[in-house]
Amino acid sequence: MKQIAILGAGFAALKAVSSLRARDKNIQITLISPESEFLYYPSLIWIPSRARHARDIVAPLGRFFHRMGVTHRAATVTGLDTGRRCVLTDDGEVKYDGLIIACGSRYIKKLPGLEHAYIPCEGTTQSEAVRDRLESLDGGVIAVGFGGNPKEPSAVRGGPMFEFLFGMHNQLRREGRRDRFKIVFFNPMTEPGKRLGSKAVTGLVNTMKNRGIEAHLGHKIKGFETNKVLTEGGDIPADLILFTPGMTGLPWFADSDLPLSAGGMIQADTHCRVAGLEGVYVAGDAGSFPGPEWMPKQAHSAELQAATAAVNLLAEMSGGNTDKTFRAELVCVVDDLDSGMLVARTPRFSLVLPPLRALHWSKTFLEWRCLRKYRN
Repeated sequence: MKQIAILGAGFAALKAVSSLRARDKNIQITLISPESEFLYYPSLIWIPSRARHARDIVAPLGRFFHRMGVTHRAATVTGLDTGRRCVLTDDGEVKYDGLIIACGSRYIKKLPGLEHAYIPCEGTTQSEAVRDRLESLDGGVIAVGFGGNPKEPSAVRGGPMFEFLFGMHNQLRREGRRDRFKIVFFNPMTEPGKRLGSKAVTGLVNTMKNRGIEAHLGHKIKGFETNKVLTEGGDIPADLILFTPGMTGLPWFADSDLPLSAGGMIQADTHCRVAGLEGVYVAGDAGSFPGPEWMPKQAHSAELQAATAAVNLLAEMSGGNTDKTFRAELVCVVDDLDSGMLVARTPRFSLVLPPLRALHWSKTFLEWRCLRKYRN
């Protein structure tokens, strides 16, 4: 019986499991990840306001794995031996006939003094630390920003940082404390969020102006100090700093024979196949894919890629045609606790809807539907 290994336990990895099992009830699937749980990352934005707690957005995966007939290997991947078709982990080796790499990426932590900033997109611990710090402040300056990977333009987490920015504005307003805080958004780009489209950039900048949020744009970030953001265009005094760096590949990528992009991601084609390797596919943040320059790193794209990888891998293993491609598509709702602004892009059209209460509730519905699927 053929054995497929999946690396990771995020959106791409779990979508790959579902897609494989929907097409083959008998194939053996081994999923390798340190923990048997799924974190719904899009809801980290609601932790600072206590609209969510860590327990609300984490789903144990035991039932899902049982239902899908998946063997979970609780381990951390340390390398890959493609010659022997073997995944190397800190708990031994895992053989495979087919492999889907969906283990995500890591943040580039090279800026001096980054320890003085919170990286809220990193997980619940950092988002809870932001919540606790914000609650301890009676007033002051909050600085929110994000960086990128100049060698991998898609490797950026801009959308969630706008959500933290606008969410904290509304949170402080609800608490009657907004007038005691100055909020500053900083970014090395003159048009932050440009990947979302020109209409979205205009909407985001206007929203900042309307809410009294200052913008410090177009200046390279030099680093951080205890109460300061350092940029080439001047320093920003700050009592609370939120910053998400650009992303790159995991350390073990470079020690393998995987083909890597200039930005350190695994090079893939439009079929999610890793160039030059039989039976090896990639989906989600770990991969570098051809497509429009605005193509995002987001859960929706990761699931589209995972479904494509699953179909093509099974086809390859059975001698069929591996010709399925994924849609290049950007869909996100920029939420601010009260409402949401929809942004959608495809190669054929671009759509931006103004903030609507209904879009906030649509985002909470998607959260409920996803977590229910993996918890039950």
